[in-house]
Amino acid sequence: MVMPEFSLFLVADGMGGEAAGELASRIFADAAVEIFSTTQAASEAERLDLVRRAFTLAHDRIREHVSKHPHHGGMGCTAELLSFVGESCLLGHVGDSRTLLCRDGMLRQLTRDHSLIQDQLDQGLITSAEAKKHPLRNVLLRAVGVNDNLGVDLLKGKIQPGDVFLLCSDGLSDMVDEAAIAAVLSSPLTCAEKGDRLIELAKTAGGYDNITVVLCEVDALS
Repeated sequence: MVMPEFSLFLVADGMGGEAAGELASRIFADAAVEIFSTTQAASEAERLDLVRRAFTLAHDRIREHVSKHPHHGGMGCTAELLSFVGESCLLGHVGDSRTLLCRDGMLRQLTRDHSLIQDQLDQGLITSAEAKKHPLRNVLLRAVGVNDNLGVDLLKGKIQPGDVFLLCSDGLSDMVDEAAIAAVLSSPLTCAEKGDRLIELAKTAGGYDNITVVLCEVDALS
């Protein structure tokens, strides 16, 4: 979802079955729009608080839905929520969707996957090559709406003209390597064309999962 009028950019990737996952993603998007469209936030701290509140509201609403509809047990979503104020970017992250920044042709992952495999990678128990084919690579340690408590990674940083931010589900990051993503993001294509190209690459590589891509580019600093 892209709503520049509210400085709101998000990706939510559902889990818990097709119908339940789609509903969880919609609940997250609706909660974010509600928070960002009804509350003014002029400072960096206030905007970061909106990000936190959007995750909390979505989490509570998903949990409430599951309590009323037990057949949707396990329903939830991963989520990335990006906003801007002045020269700062504010980011909320839960799960294994990702936010990446391409600056001067160099790609950097801003988020850390909340997954069992990422934990094993961090501990040096497996290699990157093993992680790509590991049978437990889809096991998440955090997701919106799944556990009683929600831990949200809240990040902030400075932006520069020409920065390109990519928010994506694992349907892209699992299928397309960072070199190919960087080549697309640093190309002279428009954001819409870059998004189409990334989705095309993921489909060509197999496209076995939902592929969700949101791109935004910093033109100038306000």
